[in-house]
Amino acid sequence: MTDLRALLGIDHPIVLGPFGGLSSVPLTAAVSRAGGLGGYGLYGIDGDGIRSTVAELKRATDRPFAVNVWLPTGDEVEPNAQHTVFAQALQPFYDAVGVEVPARPERYMPPLDEQLDAIWDSAPPVLSVVFGVPAGDVLDEAHRRSIRVIGTATTVAEAIALAEAGVDAVVATGSEAGGHRVSFLRPAEESLIGTFALVPQVVDAVDVPVIAAGGIADRRGVAAALALGASGVQVGTAFLATAESAANDAHRRAIRGTAADDTVLTRAMSGRLARGARNRAVRAIEASGTIAPFPMQNWLTGRFRAAAVRQELGELQSLWMGQGAPLAAYPTAAEAFAELRAGLPDIG
Repeated sequence: MTDLRALLGIDHPIVLGPFGGLSSVPLTAAVSRAGGLGGYGLYGIDGDGIRSTVAELKRATDRPFAVNVWLPTGDEVEPNAQHTVFAQALQPFYDAVGVEVPARPERYMPPLDEQLDAIWDSAPPVLSVVFGVPAGDVLDEAHRRSIRVIGTATTVAEAIALAEAGVDAVVATGSEAGGHRVSFLRPAEESLIGTFALVPQVVDAVDVPVIAAGGIADRRGVAAALALGASGVQVGTAFLATAESAANDAHRRAIRGTAADDTVLTRAMSGRLARGARNRAVRAIEASGTIAPFPMQNWLTGRFRAAAVRQELGELQSLWMGQGAPLAAYPTAAEAFAELRAGLPDIG
């Protein structure tokens, strides 16, 4: 099997999880410069924004990095008359941060084709995808441009589908992981396999490098993942808590102050299942029983969440984090990376 380091051109098999809306150039570049693979989430970013972001990343580091896109699953809703009904249901949250109830937009997020055109133009070293298997022409175009492609699986069957399609590596993400559950063959609620069970089964099932994700936040998690047969690890929450991430101080405090059993899998904030802190917004939206489908709910809550971030109101933000949050004790990306690197066999 190809060595992950040789495949991606990195020194250490440590990958930064891409954060939709919480990625930053400084954090991505810091992980890449340290010898890992920095990651940047492109959810919601249009073509011009992608070109600008990739250019900025290339100025910040000459080492490999990955950008991440969400593949359409076919159940995404377009703006429609129901927008107003669901928007009005969230009015207390808009009032709490002092913003108007948002009118219906032309679109909730840019189409994948627009994002891919910008990716082909800007040619990042690595493209990672979630929520599906990239089409054959996407894989062909990426490889023609010498762009490595990483797919993401929550079950063994998803990993096999990705490997058979021709991705270069697979992230096996256990249910402990923070943020969205990126299942695509079965509902997310039916695909909640823990990292410890998922990784060795995926390793046995595919012939491409497997990157373990979910609950890994220190050297012990890295060593355990490699013992399970993984070729590397992907880490999100431990880096999200560092000074270089785009998280605000309220989010960082929440990560360090939330017990593993106080995270929750919820559709409240986006309309899709995701793991984060059980804050006031999550509790209230779930109790209301009114949650719009994706991406309408994500766009609608995003209007008050953005204001809440600026006002440091953690109880009204999406406080994404995994069950390893209490282990995220590193103030800077360099300190987090050094701790993770200590779990690699060449460190001892």
